[in-house]
Amino acid sequence: MNTILIIFILYCIGICTIGIYFSKSIQTKSDFLLGGKKIPGWVLAFSERATGESAWLLLGYTGFVFMTGLSGIWVAIGISIGIIFSWVFLAKRFMKETEKYDVLTLSDYLAVRFGQKANVIRWLASLLIVGLMIFYIGAQMAGAGKILFTTFNLPIIVGVVLSCAVIIFTSFSGGFISVVWTDMIQSLMMIVTLVGLPIVAFTHIVANDISVTDSLLRAGDSFDAWFGGLSGFAIGVLFFNNFSWFFGFLGGQPQLSARFMALKNEKEANQGTIVATVWTILAYVGAFSIGIAGIALYNQGSFSDVETMMPTMVLELMPPWIAGIILAGVLAAINSTANSQIMVITSSITEDIVHKTLKLRLTEKQLILLSRISIIIIALVGMVIALVSDSLVYLVVSWAWAGIGCTLSPAILMTFFWKRYSSIGVIATIISGFVSTVLWISTPLESIITSRFTTFFIAAFFGIVFSLVFPDKNRIDKDADTEVVV
Repeated sequence: MNTILIIFILYCIGICTIGIYFSKSIQTKSDFLLGGKKIPGWVLAFSERATGESAWLLLGYTGFVFMTGLSGIWVAIGISIGIIFSWVFLAKRFMKETEKYDVLTLSDYLAVRFGQKANVIRWLASLLIVGLMIFYIGAQMAGAGKILFTTFNLPIIVGVVLSCAVIIFTSFSGGFISVVWTDMIQSLMMIVTLVGLPIVAFTHIVANDISVTDSLLRAGDSFDAWFGGLSGFAIGVLFFNNFSWFFGFLGGQPQLSARFMALKNEKEANQGTIVATVWTILAYVGAFSIGIAGIALYNQGSFSDVETMMPTMVLELMPPWIAGIILAGVLAAINSTANSQIMVITSSITEDIVHKTLKLRLTEKQLILLSRISIIIIALVGMVIALVSDSLVYLVVSWAWAGIGCTLSPAILMTFFWKRYSSIGVIATIISGFVSTVLWISTPLESIITSRFTTFFIAAFFGIVFSLVFPDKNRIDKDADTEVVV
């Protein structure tokens, strides 16, 4: 246990050191909020993947597969297709649009593209992001508490506070640049964990003559079925509920889209696409395999919280020094996502609301200072949420994913690919997406068809209808540098 503790301490020191180092390169708000187009594409790809996964993949998804069996694979397939689609079809478009419209955030991009209602769009998009993503941050800190509780039997409150301190330090010191480079290190640690652990687990299973097939049969009636033992319409519901994570990857997650916006050129974008694709395939095959191995190694009901299954497996199967590295990888995933989400909220507050909407006259240094103050406040609020919430990491992330990603994804897709999309249409998309998510998860409907699926199509429907009924007049299309009458 002392070895694991030493590795954890070295990890925290290393991450904080990186934050200090990159704080020296911060000169402007663009550097602090979006890296100033200075970061290599392959680094941004590692960062985007670390940011996109977090405690959800290592704790939430592995626990989900442990509880459901083979049918849990559809989550991995939906997410993997969404990630690859976003890098192949959206990354370069984000990069080009950022340069043409001179924007730093997703909210500001939508506002500038639809200038007739710019301030309304900024307010709505910013409030959506801030209001829901703060719970996302709380989920990450709760995940950190679980890791430290499982590893060192520390009270969860202590783990949450320690995680909050590291997150504040790295975000506060170097902003986006620091977060991205620490993400890169943490992303490598994550992939080592997700590839290495299942290899060790299945080696142990084979050595002890444990049958995975028999274990699936004993776990439950549907654990050995790829469609959960369902038939007919029920298969469609299962498929869409699990596959529905795909819709949140279509440009609407600002913490991920920020990496696309920070790309320098097409060469860097191509490098990032290759890195992100390979990482995704390895990570999701590994995470699914960990869940299946868990079914073979542990009985259902062995854990009061199934999201502690993965760290328990690490501690039981690995030598202490390797266990320390792997568990530090889990903590790395948590911290990288929380860092990135804090930077998104900070950008929304300082750039979208204070600078662009309220039009307060602040110098570059004052805006950076305001950003750093915002980081501290946001992290502390997230910490409080983590301490008072009993929600599972999987569920909290699922709801935030629907409310933000599946609301803004149709807005981004229609902005990119439909010229008749209007400013009123954007407003309708955001309002309908948020309202439908809140109403849906508050009713039994969520247990039938997930809001991750319904939110996307409800938001898209209202966006299309209101765009057709209330078209914009004489909007300037900067893509073509012409005036478009729609």
